[in-house]
Amino acid sequence: MTSFYRPTAFEVAVCWLPGTVPAPARPGGAGGAPLDALKASVRRAAAGRPVAVTFSGGRDSSAVLAVATAVAREDGSPDPVPVTFRYPGVAEADESAWQESVVRHLGLSSWRQLDVGGENDLLGDAARESLLRRGLLFPATMHVKDAMLRELRGHAVLTGEGGDEVFGDRRSRALLRVVRGRGRAGTPRRAAVGSVLPGRRWRERSAAARATAALTWLRPETTARLADEIARDAAAEPLPYPRGLRWLRRRRASRVFLDTFGQVAAEHDVALAHPLLDDDFLGALGARHPWGFPDRTAGMRAVVGSLLPDAVCARSDKASFNRAYLGGATRDFALRWGGGGVDPALVDVDGLRAAWLSGFPPGPTSLLLQQAWLASVGAEAVR
Repeated sequence: MTSFYRPTAFEVAVCWLPGTVPAPARPGGAGGAPLDALKASVRRAAAGRPVAVTFSGGRDSSAVLAVATAVAREDGSPDPVPVTFRYPGVAEADESAWQESVVRHLGLSSWRQLDVGGENDLLGDAARESLLRRGLLFPATMHVKDAMLRELRGHAVLTGEGGDEVFGDRRSRALLRVVRGRGRAGTPRRAAVGSVLPGRRWRERSAAARATAALTWLRPETTARLADEIARDAAAEPLPYPRGLRWLRRRRASRVFLDTFGQVAAEHDVALAHPLLDDDFLGALGARHPWGFPDRTAGMRAVVGSLLPDAVCARSDKASFNRAYLGGATRDFALRWGGGGVDPALVDVDGLRAAWLSGFPPGPTSLLLQQAWLASVGAEAVR
């Protein structure tokens, strides 16, 4: 029997799981080149299965696709198959030019491109069926994974999850920028001081307040509590880059996401893996680059620069998929929603409805959306 994590009322309202969990049992390796560790992770994940890679064209999925391709050719195995969702009519989700450049560079002949419309909506038919069968899950997008996973039964499916965090703005970055004299005068030094003094909450609390300022559908008390939770998590991150990488594996939101995705995939006999979060890769990366990287591009170049076009490693733009997930079905529900199914002590009902009916519905409203819909069909329908 599958046992999914059930988010609390607060976690549903803020669409986040604060805090950490115990470290994974298996420690990461400490030696060797990070790229070699990444290749070893792909080999372990494949384990004789055909390999597919969820490929959006972003830097992280491009990196994993490039590594999986290199492994296949070194081992004389079939090339991995990139699996790409395309969203006609959602301009900000269009990464076709980047996708084509990577596939062409890698010389891949097979590429599954799936045009997706309303079936990917978080209240579309597939999502509703999953909600009634599984109940509320974190994250909300787990309810639209079945169609892809069903087609990939028997495969090892690799994702680019974790790249933003691994190559992103870890606490050590501010110090590294000061040491290397990069950034605007004064700003890196102040950030570096804040990063060294985790007890000084002003830095984390200020950043958390900025991060939560746009969550206009939350009550002020809810926003303040979320800012405090974000600040507490930020202050808990170890300063050294190698320890910060291990800390990433302990964040509760990440662990629940990976566990839930893995359980949903297992229902379809899919072996799911996230090479950029592999313990041995993180250990090798921290050992080889103990100070981390001054920016994301430097990290990408250091690890997979030999496998991808430099323009892919250096790109700074990123696609947005909010309207791909919160589309017509979401708007239809919002128009007739009576305000039930959410906690009015945590949420401003009018603000939430306005967010769903806006031109770009915000992603952090997704759990509230699904909870409100479940309440509208009756709790007795959830098994």
